[in-house]
Parts: sequence; structure tokens; C-alpha cells
Amino acid sequence: MFITKKHISRRTFLRGTGVTLALPLLESMLPAQTPQRQTAAGPDSVRRFVGIWHPHGAAPGYWSPEQEGSNFEFSFITKPLEPFRDRVVLITGLDATGSAATLEEPGGDHARGANLLSGARARRDSVSPYIGVTIDQMIASKYGRDTLLPSIQLGIEDPGNNTGNCNWGYSCAYSNSISWPTPTTPLPTEINPRMAFERLFGDGDSVDERLLDRKRTGSILDSVTREIALFKKGIGAGDRSKLDDYTENVREIERRIQNIASKPEASGTSFEVPFGIPTNNDAHFKIMYDLMAVAFQADITRVATPMLGRDLSSTNFPVSGWNGPWHGTSHHGDIPANKSNYSKLNRYHVQNMADFCEKLRKIPEGDGNVLDHILIYKGTNMGNSHRHAHEKIPVELIGGIDGKFKGNRHIVFPDNVQRNSNMLLSILDLYDIHLDHLGDSTGRLPGLA
Repeated sequence: MFITKKHISRRTFLRGTGVTLALPLLESMLPAQTPQRQTAAGPDSVRRFVGIWHPHGAAPGYWSPEQEGSNFEFSFITKPLEPFRDRVVLITGLDATGSAATLEEPGGDHARGANLLSGARARRDSVSPYIGVTIDQMIASKYGRDTLLPSIQLGIEDPGNNTGNCNWGYSCAYSNSISWPTPTTPLPTEINPRMAFERLFGDGDSVDERLLDRKRTGSILDSVTREIALFKKGIGAGDRSKLDDYTENVREIERRIQNIASKPEASGTSFEVPFGIPTNNDAHFKIMYDLMAVAFQADITRVATPMLGRDLSSTNFPVSGWNGPWHGTSHHGDIPANKSNYSKLNRYHVQNMADFCEKLRKIPEGDGNVLDHILIYKGTNMGNSHRHAHEKIPVELIGGIDGKFKGNRHIVFPDNVQRNSNMLLSILDLYDIHLDHLGDSTGRLPGLA
């Protein structure tokens, strides 16, 4: 018996002028007669994580489903996730105690976003910020060593002059970043889609060099056209189709970014960069989610932490059906009509995440798709934000992680019993990272694994 299947390294790249184009997982990358799960491209070695931060909690009465357990009815806010029921876990009753003010550390309710992935209490110090290492960076250290980027940090809102003291003596670093590789090192977010695109696909000794090359060559695909054509001659029809789909995704994202940058109003940014930031918030969200999807498709990175906003955000989202400012609307005064308006903003952000999940589900990988090999955690540091309450924070988890994560569940805990740091410990267990303690944890979260 002759085995003619060609084996191509999973870490194959096509290089052009100022460009490094990573490739999606192809059948040609699997050794002949080797089961998918026994290869380096198998799902056991390709576990991904996304930590999504949103400020200002959720509208009371509109987030938590009424039923506990399986086959619950999705609430108004979480309804967009219904198509992914078998991949969804909603958790009611968690407390973000590390985000709550205490007698020893008063105030700062809007200055503790970094608690999302650290489960730790921020030090009240505007000069020397200190918080725990975040779980995204632990996961990146284990699963991102063989990728171009161990992790990527994305954002929507410009931090502007948010430096030093932001709130009650707390460093602005706690609200500017949710990703910390060390207790004293916050990673900045990239809010410019063009710059994020350069990080994913650029090549060269410096950012300036890559940008100069890109101006000369136009599309990144133009500089690797010959390499793509030669590469396709050595792979099967199925792989050629998969490669065509991937390059079309890259080209479409780049076209949208160039369209954004060509508009005169796009130049209004505090960053000294030659490419613009979308003035349309909805377009900004969608392009950032699409960048993450194509980065996972090509296995450029396995960890991403997008910040949908910053605490005290005044951004509005008219496409949601309500045009009020985010922070102002979150102070609903427990008035029914105001809570209803706020729920529309909340649902809008869940819908964006659901659209992202659908893109991942459509990307084949191994025996399934990318959504099967990822965990997405969307959370915040408040429940009822009108009261600055850090209890009953809304938690949405979506994914599979190769069967380690079971969906179709609404888990409910009694008040003041379980902390989000307990959940973070249990999430790490899903990635075979086992710690005794994290942040202010008191143990693991029952029933998550």
C-alpha cells in the first residue's frame, strides 16, 4: 500500500514584502493515516480562550433566566445566544468581591475592571498599580508558545488622558487593561483595526517598516499572490477551497479597514497613526470581532481579550434601539422604563458576541469547528450598576474545549456564596492549569466542569 498524502508543517507561513501570512489548518498538515486527535493540530493542543469585558452590569430582571438547570428559556438579554444552546452556560449569583469597595479601600467602584480575569483586589495606588496575573496570560503561556502572537488585546474606546489617578486614588491601569502578564504589568489594548491587522499579518523589523511596505504593495495578499498560487499546486481540492475561503476573509476585512481609513473623519484620533479608527461604533465592534475570528482561523493567536468599553463610558449605540449613553443609561434608578431601555444596550452586545460565535462555528477545524475548541467568557464587575452592586454579576460562557465544557445550563448560586475568582480557578482547570488559589478565591466553582 502506498501512502501519497503530503505532510505540511502546521507552522507554514507564506511571506511577501512586509507580510507574513499564516495558514489555516489544512488536511495536508496532518500526517497520512494519523488520527486528527493524535497530531499537533489536534484539538487537545489547540485550546483557545476569549475574555470579553463590558462595563456597567446588566439591566435587573432582563438578564437572568427564570429557570435553573438545562433547557431553560433564554432571557431578553441572552436570547441571541439561543442558537448555541448546547455550547452556553449562564451563571447567576456570582459576586465580584474584588471589585467591591471596603472600609479599608473605599470607592473605586469604576476602577476595577482588571478584576475580571484576575479575581484579585486592586491595590489603591495610582503610582504603582498591582493586581494578580490574569488567566488569559496563564493560558497564553501554555497554549500560545507556538503561535505568532501568544495573545492579543483589543479595545474600542481610546483611553485618552486616562493615566495616573483615575478614581479614588486608583491607577487608571485597572480600567485601561484587563490583561496582566505580571501583577504590575498591564498590557495596552489596540483600538485601531488597521494596527491590529498589522500585528496579525505584518512582517519586518519595525511597525514603521511594515506600514511603509503596505503603502507600496496595497493589499497584503498582493505581495503573496505568487506564493499562494505555487502553494495551491501541492495541495488537494478540499485544501484549495479552504485556503480560498480564508484568503477571501482576509481580503474582505482589509477592504473594510481601508474603507474606514479612507473617510476624512477617520483621522480624528489621539494616536499618531496614519490609519483611522471607525467613527461608527457598530462598524468598530464588528471589524474587531472579525479580526479575532480570522486570527483564530489561521492560528495566529489562541488568546484574545477585547474590551467593549471602559467604566464611565458615555458611548451610545443607536442600532440597539436605544440612543442613550452607556454609563448614564446604566443608572436606571430602578425605574421600569429605564431598565427596559438599558436592556436593549445589553442585548446588543450579546448579539455581537453571538455573531462572532456563528463565524467561529462556520470555520472547520479537525473533526469539528473552531467554536468546539474555545471558551468565550463575557463578564463585568457589576450586577445592578445603578447601585454599584458587585453581586449577581452577569456571566456568559460559550464554547466546547474539546468536550471538556458542557453547555445547555443555567447555574444559580445563593447570594454571597460564590465568587468570580472561584469560577476563574475552574476555568483554568479546563485548560489543565491547576492552581490552589487565585485572587480572593475560596475554592472551585461547583458544577462548571
